[in-house]
Amino acid sequence: MSYTIAVAGKGGTGKTTLCALLLAELLQQGKGPILAIDADANANLGQVLGITVKQTVGSIREDVLGSINKVPAGMTKEDFLEYHIQSALIETDGFDLITMGRPEGPGCYCYANNLIRRIVDALSKNYAFMLIDNEAGLEHLSRRTTRNIDYLLLLADASFRGLETVGRIAELAREMKLNIARQGVIVSRLPQGVAQNHAQLVKEKWNLELLGIIPQNDDIQNQDIAGSPLIELPADCSARQIVRGIVDKMGI
Repeated sequence: MSYTIAVAGKGGTGKTTLCALLLAELLQQGKGPILAIDADANANLGQVLGITVKQTVGSIREDVLGSINKVPAGMTKEDFLEYHIQSALIETDGFDLITMGRPEGPGCYCYANNLIRRIVDALSKNYAFMLIDNEAGLEHLSRRTTRNIDYLLLLADASFRGLETVGRIAELAREMKLNIARQGVIVSRLPQGVAQNHAQLVKEKWNLELLGIIPQNDDIQNQDIAGSPLIELPADCSARQIVRGIVDKMGI
């Protein structure tokens, strides 16, 4: 049974950056193997991990649905789709990556999406950890990835609106009856010198724990500007140290 961590929040808060830092820290602590799932339609987790993604589950789904009447003899539709989705799994040293890709096109994809969820659930048995980089909102989690979440990390920027957004996402998760064991808030890109009253706010208003604050960081910015993978940030840089503390608080 794998331990599933999902990262959610509004667009532009740094979800993909956080996933890269979390993955780097888990690998540093020897907590593999890990399956990283890029569940954002604007897929760029592979880029920050230094991986070129050539196939996505979305593109494979389109191709397979277009040729579902060509299933080889002796193979079920489920096996046919699973066989093709396996080709989207990129294997590396310590972790693997699968990219969900674009949302559905016209028509009903309930059958294919249910199969995809089952396949990802089956894949999870091969990993100690699953790390999901989610798109804005939580519908994607329910529709296309795993059923159970051990830790939901809600990422907010430093604004009041950012904190309001993670509160609404937490409420949405409850309304959707997602099976979430624990959840907490991380504030990113806090300008230097700004007062930090976020812990009291998220506790009093949303009854959520503040796991950590990641200030604006030159190391991350310089890595992005250079187009270098964020997973290669040194273990002693400040952002990595903060994420190390977050992992400790999570107790994993």
